[in-house]
Amino acid sequence: MTFPATVEPDPDSESQIAWPIRPSERRASQKSQRTEVEQNGNGSSARGNGKPTDPAAAGAASGKKRMSTLDLINLSISMGGSQVAWTVELGYGTPFLLDLGLSEQLTSLVWLAGPISGLIAQPVIGAISDASTSKYRRRYWIVTSTIVLVVSTLTLAYCREIAAFFVDLFGGGAGSWDPKYGKTVTDTAIGFAIVSFYLLDFALNALQASLRNLLLDVTPPEQLNAANAWHSRMINAGNIVGYGFGFLPLANMPILRLLGGSQFRKFCVVCMIILTATVWITCWTQEEQQRQPRRIEKGNSMREVFKGIYTTALSLPKPIRRVCYVQVFAFMGWFPFLFYSTTYIGQVMAYEMDREPDHDFATRTGAFAMLLYSIVAVAAGTLLPHLTRRDTRLLAHEGDEDEDTELARLRAQVREWRAEAARHGKPLRLPLMPFFLRNIWTGALLLFTFLTLMTFFVTKVWQAIILVSLVGICWAVACWAPFAIIMEFLKEQERESTSEGEAVARAWLRRPSHSRTLSTPAARRNSRPGEGEHTPLLRRRRSFDQHDANSLQPEAEAMAGGTVLGIHNLAIVMPQFIVALVSSAIFHVVDADVEDDPANNAALYGKNGVAWVLRFGGMCTLFGAVIARMVPPTRTEKEMRRRLAELKVLQEEGTP
Repeated sequence: MTFPATVEPDPDSESQIAWPIRPSERRASQKSQRTEVEQNGNGSSARGNGKPTDPAAAGAASGKKRMSTLDLINLSISMGGSQVAWTVELGYGTPFLLDLGLSEQLTSLVWLAGPISGLIAQPVIGAISDASTSKYRRRYWIVTSTIVLVVSTLTLAYCREIAAFFVDLFGGGAGSWDPKYGKTVTDTAIGFAIVSFYLLDFALNALQASLRNLLLDVTPPEQLNAANAWHSRMINAGNIVGYGFGFLPLANMPILRLLGGSQFRKFCVVCMIILTATVWITCWTQEEQQRQPRRIEKGNSMREVFKGIYTTALSLPKPIRRVCYVQVFAFMGWFPFLFYSTTYIGQVMAYEMDREPDHDFATRTGAFAMLLYSIVAVAAGTLLPHLTRRDTRLLAHEGDEDEDTELARLRAQVREWRAEAARHGKPLRLPLMPFFLRNIWTGALLLFTFLTLMTFFVTKVWQAIILVSLVGICWAVACWAPFAIIMEFLKEQERESTSEGEAVARAWLRRPSHSRTLSTPAARRNSRPGEGEHTPLLRRRRSFDQHDANSLQPEAEAMAGGTVLGIHNLAIVMPQFIVALVSSAIFHVVDADVEDDPANNAALYGKNGVAWVLRFGGMCTLFGAVIARMVPPTRTEKEMRRRLAELKVLQEEGTP
């Protein structure tokens, strides 16, 4: 009787005994399957652990091509465009609303759009785009947010004309001679402006969240620090462009004069042109990879989205959670500065002049200080990242399979460096250890505390301008370091998840074709429910895949980067509510005597509440600096520090 070489699997694999195959065919099958897994693995290699020998190999090993400086600029330039759009609201929003006729109380309610949109837009957009498998999952939200942003900003610029059109259309025949017509147009314009401001805030938050998510997706792990540094530079460059265009007499420019209206309208149009151009550059030059579906793919309903955000917030890794704690205290200092820095310049001017200054001149002086602050931030954002640049000689190399192999490579490297130094008649110099990101961040927080406490000694306008300008150093670090730290931790977790998945595949391939079923009573109690005495003693490999593979699966998949960055933004936004309450209490206590005096109608003279609010923020950042010391170094930083210590030991030993 001739047995067939192979047998098709029976549909009921758990009630039948697997047909035996020849050992040679089993080995050939396992070898072909193992080869297939190694070829399809994420960056796996037959040599060592796939660690790169140089930057180009690093990008290949991570499955992402190393990005040039031009690539990083193209990726980050749209962040500068979005910051130009922010200056429309931050620099000119309040005067525009007051000019429309909105009261100060209602204006403060409009400004609630910022924290509300930050609480909702960034986490939700991050979670929804994380759940998508499309290769356009980030760029879709970038383009959608840009469209909403352009429409809302242009509606804001032309709100009076749009309101007049709708009043004429639905006003029941009322003409411009009707006394109620002007009030109806004004009220309608205010309604359009408020809705536009809320849409603008939500769109800006969604846009910046999607841009950071895109950075996390397309940037190789070893370039995350550089990419976030470019994001910081573009944000501050956007501030310079925005404040610079605000100073220019746009109403007198030949082409912009055709738009009509005020300076604000022309500024809105220019900002939207810049935003559209920068977003087009980023979306055209960047290409995302289609994401593979997870083993357990969650639903895309809003309930599942919010449930995923809540679950992720509770299960944040300790390093990322500590970064969020730092951000809570850090932005309790940043919000007072961002809101009241120009007002602080005006109060110092009133103190120096000993009278109420001209408000327009005080506002321009404050804007000039913020312009210098932005220039300093760009310079600091360009120079400081060089202090954290990783020396490739301290990074992992291909072939470092274990500690002994790595030590042998380091010993040979020291021997080579010693010989090279001897040829040039110079002593052996080892690579320098770069600054840790957390150290740079801690230093910036301490500098912010120092500068805010220096307000006790500031009595001249030029001193206040210098103080505000130096804060730009701290802002450059705030826009770069925490995001780089979080993204490095996310990439490390992603690599761990990938390596665990490859280990599962290798363990699966090393198993024999048949696994004997547990038959002892003690062991059977730990087996899955539903197994009885009719369970076969031999299982097919397919049976193992359904039963035993669960024990080899990784405990957790990599966390969704967009959701984590959205939760990080919650830690940034939440302090805004606290600062609003504390600032009101400080103003009530410090400036109560001035405001209660009916003979004093001054807005700046005799008041000192803003300085005390800034000092309160400085003390909060001091607590943030203490917590920042508890943020652990990233794995790359730890490994670089260990390798440098080993090189120093080898140098002292004088290894030949």
